[in-house]
This record gives sequence, structure tokens and C-alpha cells, in this order.
Amino acid sequence: MPEPIAELACFDPSMLPAAIAHATRPIVFRGLVQHWPAVDAARESARAGIDYVRRFYRDATVGAMLGEPGIRGRFFYNEAFDGFNFNSVRLRLDAVFDALERHRDDPLPPAIYVGSTTADTCLPGFRAENDLGLDACAPLVSVWIGNRARIAAHQDVPDNLACVVAGRRRFTLLPPEQLENLYIGPLEPTPAGQAISLVDFAQPDLARFPRFATALQHAQVAELGPGDALFIPSLWWHHVESLDGFNLLVNYWWRQAPAWMDTPITALMLAMLSVRDLPPAERAAWREIFRHYVFEADEAAVSHIPASARGLLSPLDAEGARRLRAQLLKRLNR
Repeated sequence: MPEPIAELACFDPSMLPAAIAHATRPIVFRGLVQHWPAVDAARESARAGIDYVRRFYRDATVGAMLGEPGIRGRFFYNEAFDGFNFNSVRLRLDAVFDALERHRDDPLPPAIYVGSTTADTCLPGFRAENDLGLDACAPLVSVWIGNRARIAAHQDVPDNLACVVAGRRRFTLLPPEQLENLYIGPLEPTPAGQAISLVDFAQPDLARFPRFATALQHAQVAELGPGDALFIPSLWWHHVESLDGFNLLVNYWWRQAPAWMDTPITALMLAMLSVRDLPPAERAAWREIFRHYVFEADEAAVSHIPASARGLLSPLDAEGARRLRAQLLKRLNR
């Protein structure tokens, strides 16, 4: 059985930046945002929670995923893997709230899911009453709204602090090194931008996905209610279940990297283009080159070169990154 995620109860929100600054494992912060007015309203009732959030609606449209009741909230590929089992649409946010209220008590409702949407865009003013002091991290703050859903295990590049406002959510987390045991699907197309595990965590088919049993030995799980929060470190796999008829989550994304750095997925794609299909001996040589210049790069690797002559081997800054990006574009456009 998965282990419980480590918890900190009655945590002082003012201590949060220090607690997560260099954290590399998940942490549950019980009651971290229990003082938010939105949480108070959601604890009163789903209707009160929806009414509270509606106060901030200003004619915004959002991207929504809509599925038939038969998918039971599992947003996934279709049987042929040439599309998905849901429709992606643009809707007015008030129409989303109307649909959630209309189907809130249905035993098998249509699946309604609004994924990562910038809070200040769709709910201006919400953060003035419901926010955490994470400005030093320069986070992107997003909202997630829907009814019962099962979001397949995936990973994100930024660190993530997920704050449950309404409804209950169950998170199952696995460390990055479980990649080969999660049977990850295509890099594109994907249901929501990230590659996902093809294993149904609710009913894992161990005959088809036998290594998933090993993944479960490394899994950690937590169920969060309104007011609780979860820190998800960069690149940890996470499977998320929304358990109630109305669910609202606010999350904070940030990267522990300079703003000028590109996303590593770009390097992965370029490696697929230029390295993956080389003969085995050449791939092995390039593995050593990457180890030397990237994964274990240090001063010893360049100490024999005069500092003025190191060029790309010098520490990067915004200007160096700009020049390097220009060189890459020139090479790619040849």
C-alpha cells in the first residue's frame, strides 16, 4: 500500500517560504489556508462556495474539458488513441458554475473540468482575499474547478503548492525515477499538455502493466480537504482525484531557476532529433559528453581553459542565454 505523505499540522503560513525553499520531497500542510474566506464558504456548503467565487467573475471565458457520464471523470484517450474521450471547449466561467450546480447531486454526472487557469485573469480580486505570501518565488497562481475527476499521473517542471479550497482531493505521488514503471504514453498529443501514465490507478491492469506493482511500492498518498495544502516537488509524478460534486483548488507554480532558462523539455526534444537514433557506440559517447558538460559540470571541467576563452563553458546569464538561443535558432533553421 502507498505510504502517507509526510505532514505538518497547524503550520504557521509565515514560515512557508523557508519550509519549501529547498524541499525535494512532498509535504502536506494541514490547515495552511483554512483562514481563507473562500474556504470558510466552501465548508458551509458547495452552494455557498460557488456563490462566493461567483463574486469575482467578470465575463471571463475559460478552457474546459467536458466528458460524458460514462468516463466517470477519467479524462483520457479514446479507444483508438487517435483522440480523447472528452471535448475541449471554451466556456463562460459562469456557465461552468451553472453546470456544476445543476449536476452537483447527480449519482453519475457529466465530467466537467477547468484545468490550470490564471487566477487573476478569470477571477480578478480573488487573491486580494485569498492568498499566500509567496511573492519572493514569483509564482504563477492558477485555479482548478470541476466535479468528480481522475487526472492521470503526470509530472510538471515547476515546483507546485496545491491548496484545496472546496471539495476533497486524493493525491498519489511517485518520485521521478519511477518513470519506467508508470507506462507513460505519447509525448504528443496529450490530454492536457503533459505525457501521462496509461495505468488506471483505480483499477490497475497488472497483466498489461506489471511493473506498476513496483511503482506502487514507492508511492505516497494523501487525502486533502478544504484548507489543506500539498507541496509537490518539481517532476514528481502525481495522480489527482477530485472526490466531490464541486471542487476548487488554487495552486502556486514556480521554478528554482533563473527566469532566462528554457524548459528542459526543449533539450529532450532536441536530443530526440539529434542523439536518440545514433548507433549505440555514438550514443554512449554522447552520454559521456552530456555527463561531462551538463550533468556533472563543475569548475574542474574547465579549469584548464583561461576564463576569457571559455565562451559557452562560462556560467550563463541572461545575455549569454540570449546569444546561445540565437545560435541554436540559426543552427535549426539551416
